[in-house]
Amino acid sequence: MPLQPKAPEPFEKPGMILIKRLVYLLDEQFRIPGTNFRFGLDPLMNLFPVAGDLTGFLISAGLLWAMARKGAGNKLVVLMSINIFLDAALGGIPLVGQVFDFFFKANSRNLKLMKEHYVEGKHHGSGKNTLILTAFILMIMLIIMIFLLVKTTEWMLGLFK
Repeated sequence: MPLQPKAPEPFEKPGMILIKRLVYLLDEQFRIPGTNFRFGLDPLMNLFPVAGDLTGFLISAGLLWAMARKGAGNKLVVLMSINIFLDAALGGIPLVGQVFDFFFKANSRNLKLMKEHYVEGKHHGSGKNTLILTAFILMIMLIIMIFLLVKTTEWMLGLFK
């Protein structure tokens, strides 16, 4: 009887490979020569006040949604949401936030949590309505960021009157 090829582990399936590549692009794509320090497009986008933060937040939220669809449990989704919240909240602080974004890599942290979930069996469990609460918090953050973008744009346009 011929051996059947082994099915890929959940963390190595095509959808997860795409997620891993996107996380690498956002958090690890570039290296400062002569060092081991790596960064990606996420901190570069955040050099554009509010708009860059909003873009980074939306991409991170999309990655969270994709990882949740790949089998992340409620506990894991909450942990990943906290990383996104910290990245958005602290990354939005002028000057300090730009430096913070180069060191706090929420997407890489979330990918590590997802790998621990699949490979090591960590971060299992559920809480009632946790997913709904997480989505609600992320939506509130999105609304606040859009509001700040509108107010910043109005202020900047007012400078030219």
